Order: sequence, then C-alpha cells, then structure tokens
Amino acid sequence: MLMALGFGVANVAVLRRMGSGEASAPEQQRTAAPADPATAPASAAVVSEPAAPAGPPPVPVLDESAAQSTDQPFDLAIVGGRVIDPASGFDHVASIGISGSTVAAVSADPEAPPLQAATTIDATGLVVSPGFIDILSYSPNGYGEWFKLADGVTTNLGMHGLDNRATNWFAAHPDGSSPIHFGGASDHAFVRQVYGLEPYDTAAGSTLDAMLEDARADLRNGFIGLHMQPEYTPGTSAAALLAHAAVAAEHGVPLCVHARYSDNLPPGTNLQAVSELVGAARETGAHVHVEHINSTGGTGVMAEALGRIGDAVGEGLSMTACVYPYTFWATYLKSARYQDWQEKYGIGYGDLQVAGTSERLTERTFADAYAANSLTAAFAMSPEDVDLPLQAGFVMVGSDAILEQSHNNHPRSTGCFSRVLGHYVRERQVLDLPAALAKMTIQPARLLEGRCPALLRKGRLAIGADADITVFDPATVADRSTIADPAQESAGIRWVVVEGRVARSPDGFTAVRPAGRGLRSDIGTA
Repeated sequence: MLMALGFGVANVAVLRRMGSGEASAPEQQRTAAPADPATAPASAAVVSEPAAPAGPPPVPVLDESAAQSTDQPFDLAIVGGRVIDPASGFDHVASIGISGSTVAAVSADPEAPPLQAATTIDATGLVVSPGFIDILSYSPNGYGEWFKLADGVTTNLGMHGLDNRATNWFAAHPDGSSPIHFGGASDHAFVRQVYGLEPYDTAAGSTLDAMLEDARADLRNGFIGLHMQPEYTPGTSAAALLAHAAVAAEHGVPLCVHARYSDNLPPGTNLQAVSELVGAARETGAHVHVEHINSTGGTGVMAEALGRIGDAVGEGLSMTACVYPYTFWATYLKSARYQDWQEKYGIGYGDLQVAGTSERLTERTFADAYAANSLTAAFAMSPEDVDLPLQAGFVMVGSDAILEQSHNNHPRSTGCFSRVLGHYVRERQVLDLPAALAKMTIQPARLLEGRCPALLRKGRLAIGADADITVFDPATVADRSTIADPAQESAGIRWVVVEGRVARSPDGFTAVRPAGRGLRSDIGTA
C-alpha cells in the first residue's frame, strides 16, 4: 500500500534539519530513506504545456474491457486539453471520450481524427484532471457541497467524522441527494456523546468495549474509516486511541486523528501528539492518518513533525497526513482547543476574527463572541506550516470544512483546492502541478480504496475509470472566499463532470439530476 501511495520520504531528512522546537532522538540514530526522484517534490511550478515527446505517450488504461474505438460516437468528449493522470504519470495534450459514466477512450495522437460525441467540451489551454477528492470534510448539507463542486471537488469524504450511526447516515443521504459523491468515517466523538460522556470524561472499560463494537458495526454498515479527535475530547485515553487503532487495523481501514495537542507549550506538545500517533501505528499495524497537520501536530515544529512521520514511513509503518492551504484555523470559542489560547499559541485578541465578519476581536468584543460561542479564526500558523507539508510526499490536501447556510465558516470550506492550484502552485511555486493534483486525487483514493471498491475507479483519468473529471484554467484558477465572506465560488474551475454528466459549466451549475453516490465499505459484504 505504501508503494502504491508513492509516499516520498527522501525529503523528510532535509525538513528535519530545518529545525524544531523540541528535542528528539539523536540524529545519529535516525536513518534517512534513500532519495526517490519519482516521489520527491519538485522545486518549481509547471503550469505551461508539457514538452512534446517524440511520439504520443502510452494511454493510461485501468480496465481494458471499457475501451471503445475512437471512431465510435461517445456521450461526451473533452478535447484538446492538457490531460494529467497522476496515477500513471500521463501528462499530455489529449482528448477524452466518455460513454455513460466511464472513461472509454484517451486519444493522445495529434494525427487521429477528432472524437465524435453528443456533447463536446473544448478544453484547449485548460487542464483536464481527475475530479478532486476532499478527504477531510463533513456530511453533505444540501448547500455546502455545491460550493465544493465549484472548487473542482467530485467526492466529499467526511473522514473528520460523521455525526450519526452508519445505517442512519446513509438513509439520510441516499444516492442522488448530492451533486458529488459522499462517504466518511465513524466518529468517536459522536459515539462518546451517545454514551453520555462529556469532553473531559474517560470511558470506563465496559463503555469503551461497547463503543468499539459500535465502531465495528459502523464499518460493516458502510463507513470507510474511524475518526478520533482527542484535542476536543481530552478525556479520550491513550488506551482508547490504541484500541480504536486496533479495530482499524483489524478491518483494513485508516484511523484518522485530529491529534491530541496543537501547541508547543509543555506539558502536551505537538510533537508529543505526533509521537503518540506514530506509536499507535507501530503498536497496532493500523494506517494512521494525521489530520490537518498544519494546525494540529506540526504547528511551529513542522520540519520535525514531518521528519518523525517520514521516519515512521521509512520504518515500514503505514502513515499519511493532510493539510489545508491557510495559515489560520477556526473553531468554536468554547471548545477545548481555545482553552488558555493566548498562552498556548502566543497570540492576542487581534489575531482572532469571527467567521462572517471583517473585524479582528478586542478584549471587549471577545466576551460577546465567547458568549455566542462563535466560530472564530485564529491566525496562529506561519507560512512554513503550510509550505513544508505541501512538499512532503505522504501529505495530501483536505479542506476540514463544508459551508453552512449561516456562512459562519472558514474559507477553506469553499476555496481549498483552487487555493492550492492558484496560490501555492502558480504564484508561489511551492510544488508543481502534477504533484498538487496527486494530493487531491490518487493519494486519497489509494488511502481508502482497500475497503471501498468505488474508489478503485476514482482519482484516476484512464480508460475504465469513473468519469469524475475537473477541467480548470491553470492561469486563472484561484480561491475567492474570505473569512468575512466564505460563500464565494472559486475562479478558473471551468467544467466539472460527475458520473459522466456535466454538473458544472462556465455558465454555472447544470439542471441535471444530482449524480452523487454514497461510497461504502465492503466490510459487511465481503
């Protein structure tokens, strides 16, 4: 699985030497993995047309039985764009033929006759990519997923935990209820509430056993992973985390964790939180995914945090992480995360901004915001806290948000993926375009496809893959959402195709019936 995910670990030794705020194992006891040019991050962005090879490159094929001759008519054709399939490395001007909900042809020969189709999209000058997979989102709500579609997302996975039992959740979200696909993880925090536990309560042995059985049942009934957030539920014991990791390993799904600490003030630091997760992966054999490492687990000590995870990957442990491309996080003021916030994060009232407003807080206005338990952004990260994880091969992109109708949300809910492509690829050249697209497509697909068969055909742009496709302008793609107004559609996302049907065009959303499907585990049917 690690080989399939293409997790580069060569860069972690360099990242580690960039410094940290906490001592770790002696450097001489650490062994860096050998360099892997195929997975190491590039140093410059590439947004222009790729250099023409001597001849048309091999066409990526996932399922030969789905291939259709290019002289036959298709339902939809996307022609003349720069087609990038991060799974195979294909990067060439080509045309895509779609029959039904499946990619049936990829034509890269400039001498070949043009594809014929009932509907044709001219993608000249545009990038054609697999639809983006948002690994770290929440439940569809009938509103926010439309903004995700406008950000190029075709699959919305609530691996940050879904607040219901699996049977009830899928009943509430039937196929066709969303414009994009959906699924996610059993949420330990929700199950704690079902058992009457307050955030600082620790589950007794019998209660923990019952919660573990509930987790197993949710996996059998369709959820594709387990989620825990010990920072928000401080009563979650180390034993409970290990027990859930063991259940994840037992069923071949990841344990996704909002780590226990998000600051560097002892006792309880970011690096201790990361070490706890490395230990869980080592002790149980589970795949442990570190959620939004820029805001929890790596803030201020990012090079060392990535180094520890990279060392674990080099050791053979199964670990990944994700990042959202903003240097501020947001949550509710009465949550445990905001306890002692000034001391923990070294920030003041002026570093806080209530979502949906344009003003920073003062000591007086903070009291009002606290009384309302407002979702509030905290400017508590440095640029390196985002740059470094974007350059690490085992890190993917996840938004950690979905827009609510109240608009009291972080702008990552609507602009996450376009911001990576516009600000971090085109403008700042932190990573190149194919590497960025891999973090949005094939890496999340491979993380979860082991027990979610539907994802075996997503995150790819090859013959036989599902026709979930995003077409964007690399010269103009950008996020437009802000803390004050997060309900802004991204710029430069030109076309989005879901299940072979155009769901988003340059004119806006189409009138077709929503094509999103529930993505379930096969644990209960295997």
